[in-house]
Amino acid sequence: MTQSSLTAILHLFQAQARLEERFSGALGGVHGLGLKEALLLMHLHQAPMLRLTRVDLAKRLHISASTVTRMAVPMEKLGLVVRQPDPRDARLAYVVLTETGQAIVTDARATFERLAAEVFRDRWTEQEIVGLGELLGRLNSNQVGILV
Repeated sequence: MTQSSLTAILHLFQAQARLEERFSGALGGVHGLGLKEALLLMHLHQAPMLRLTRVDLAKRLHISASTVTRMAVPMEKLGLVVRQPDPRDARLAYVVLTETGQAIVTDARATFERLAAEVFRDRWTEQEIVGLGELLGRLNSNQVGILV
């Protein structure tokens, strides 16, 4: 079992690297966004009131809160997100998706969907795609904030 587990993990890492390269290139070329920035916007788009704290975003993106801060600054300058202090707790601040950000994330999601369809086209049946999604979902069983 150890060798097959290692092989599976190595295949996952290789697939992840290829997918990140493909999606990053398309998102950057079409929308001017990096992959992590697009995912951040997508998480905000699904959040109640289109907002999340930097800590919540960090958990969902598997990065540090300070990295979220560094990512958010240029997106604020572009008008995609704004900072919103919590009126009850001065220590908390939210990253909020703007109308401009909503338009960008809608377009970026369409690019994600197109690329995802291309990844599986001619290689996988719908049943295999569903099965893969379920199997990978088991790896992320205690994951917060899965995008759908």
